[in-house]
Amino acid sequence: MRKTVTIERLGQQGDGVAGDMFVPLALPGEVVSGIPDGDQLTEMRVETPSADRVSAPCPHFRSCGGCQVQHASDTCVAGWKRGIVETALTVQGVTATVRPILTSPDRSRRRATFAARRTKKGAMAGFHARKSDAIIPVPSCVLVTPTLAKSAPMAEALAVAGASRKGALSVSVTDSVDGLDVLVTGGKPLDGPLRITLAALCEAHGLARLTWEDELIGMRMPPSHAMGAARVVPPPGAFLQATEHGQATLTDLVRDIVGPAKSVLDLFAGCGTFALPLAKTAEVHAVEGDRAMLAALDGGWRQAQGLKRVTTETRDLFRRPLMPDELARFDAAVIDPPRAGAAAQIAELAQAKIETIAYVSCNPQTFARDAKTLCDAGYSLDWVQPVDQFRWSAHVELVAAFRLAHIRDQRR
Repeated sequence: MRKTVTIERLGQQGDGVAGDMFVPLALPGEVVSGIPDGDQLTEMRVETPSADRVSAPCPHFRSCGGCQVQHASDTCVAGWKRGIVETALTVQGVTATVRPILTSPDRSRRRATFAARRTKKGAMAGFHARKSDAIIPVPSCVLVTPTLAKSAPMAEALAVAGASRKGALSVSVTDSVDGLDVLVTGGKPLDGPLRITLAALCEAHGLARLTWEDELIGMRMPPSHAMGAARVVPPPGAFLQATEHGQATLTDLVRDIVGPAKSVLDLFAGCGTFALPLAKTAEVHAVEGDRAMLAALDGGWRQAQGLKRVTTETRDLFRRPLMPDELARFDAAVIDPPRAGAAAQIAELAQAKIETIAYVSCNPQTFARDAKTLCDAGYSLDWVQPVDQFRWSAHVELVAAFRLAHIRDQRR
């Protein structure tokens, strides 16, 4: 029997919420009907649409699971994501100015992971369907760069060459300055003939680099990315900001927070997204748990011109955070932890009393938890800037400016 409900809000994953029921592809204020299935309302039909309902810009939206909210207006999505940040702070009792969100343009995602599977007639590549392992070809994807959108034939060729009939390849593709950087997992074990075939595919498709599991197959050109004045070649599969716009936005915000600091600590530094641009005006100590990523950062710094000293340290900041006596020599700190946040390191930063902290987060909930720790220790949270690199998804990032309260008061 069909049930009619009114949607109250969007949930964390972009589904409409009506009481204790979740309704995919519904928007706040809409009256919808459907068939209850546990806590889901299936076979949804919109009875009274929202003024924020729009035609999805991508022809694959209804079937593809890559995007969650293309049916909502940009204004609706921006308000929803900003609200996620505001709610996370409110839950922790933290007050701050949350700025309007900054969103990357369409066709700007420079990295994506395609699923590629062999078929009886060859192969298919695309993204997984909603809540399914079925593969949906997406030749007209409006999310990724035009170069990535055209890479499906390459992924299919890799599947024909090296996928088993029982499983799909995971083909991670990054659009670098020098061409596509491709990492494949889930394929057949390498042997001599497969290596030869893959090397030929690397050449035929003009790939900058092709890596199969942990083995480099071919590198026609080191796949580099600009980080300030430096060029960095990340290790295969390394973390990279999703869009160039997002990277530039985050970097500008962090630079604004750090200001004239002459000695800066970069925690969870990755390949140097922030350390290298900041080295234009400050000496930077970059700490990261992944040795290969730090090697890429160091290589980029050594080849760049006009940068101040950048030192690196390989260290697991979850198990062995920097302690207050190690932190005391820095004027400012930048921290960009993974989704789990950085509770252990934040606790030490709170004791060390570094004057300025720029916190970059991909998880508003763990950020708000860490923000409370800093605020309870005497820091003021001057502002929070949400950033949306993952357009039309349920993902939201942010940058936040923390200063010791007495430093903030002196600057007024």
